[in-house]
Amino acid sequence: MNPTACLLIIGNEVLSGRTRDANLQFLATRLGEMGIPLREVRVIPDVVETIVGTVNEVRKKFDHVFTTGGIGPTHDDITSECVAQAFGVPWVVHEETRALMAADYARRDPPVEMNAARLRMATLPLGAVPIRCAMTTAPGFSMENVHVMAGVPRIMQSMFDALAPSLQGGVPVVSRAVHAIGVFEGNIAEGLAAIQQRYPALDIGSYPFYRQHSSGAGFLGGGVALVSKGVSLSDVEAATAEITALLVGMGASPVQGEPGA
Repeated sequence: MNPTACLLIIGNEVLSGRTRDANLQFLATRLGEMGIPLREVRVIPDVVETIVGTVNEVRKKFDHVFTTGGIGPTHDDITSECVAQAFGVPWVVHEETRALMAADYARRDPPVEMNAARLRMATLPLGAVPIRCAMTTAPGFSMENVHVMAGVPRIMQSMFDALAPSLQGGVPVVSRAVHAIGVFEGNIAEGLAAIQQRYPALDIGSYPFYRQHSSGAGFLGGGVALVSKGVSLSDVEAATAEITALLVGMGASPVQGEPGA
């Protein structure tokens, strides 16, 4: 059985709508390719009790927990110290990381002071393994099955690239999509449910779409995208063939791929 994953998106700025999260799609896609399906995502605030309680809850339920956000130098960047509290260990300066960061700042022109705020980024739960990446000397870290990464997408992606080789994956998740214009969910629900029953190990989803004229003036048409996803390529392709036949039987002209492809 494939290992499972949960993502915690941490930050008041995401909950308020001020910041649009850009990490979920990247992580879901990459983890699926590695055979570590993302089974749950939560967006939680910068509140100590919430972070500690949620980390302790989900690390027992999932093989991997990934967090994004809250490991910068400011007062509201509290993810690292909350993870230390969740594991019941001290939050201490990681000397190797402190030295790497100090050397990096000293090489800059002009040099940057390794002040108390920046030292926070070198302070980790005792026993944590730093996640070092090409984008910054301020690391993420892993604490058992909890992997803590930055919220800034380009830094998070670099951290994940550094972490990925150490993750034990499973059978890659594969998917196939069929879309058809002029077909709507109410017309295919019964037939689609029957296909899902024949392939219980797959996730078969229905996603309506709507299109406007390229000029933006007026409604052009709509339809539905039907996606089959799972770890068995033969089952995915068989289910896709049945979905295609269902659509053809309704007089539609289904096309493989996503809407607009």
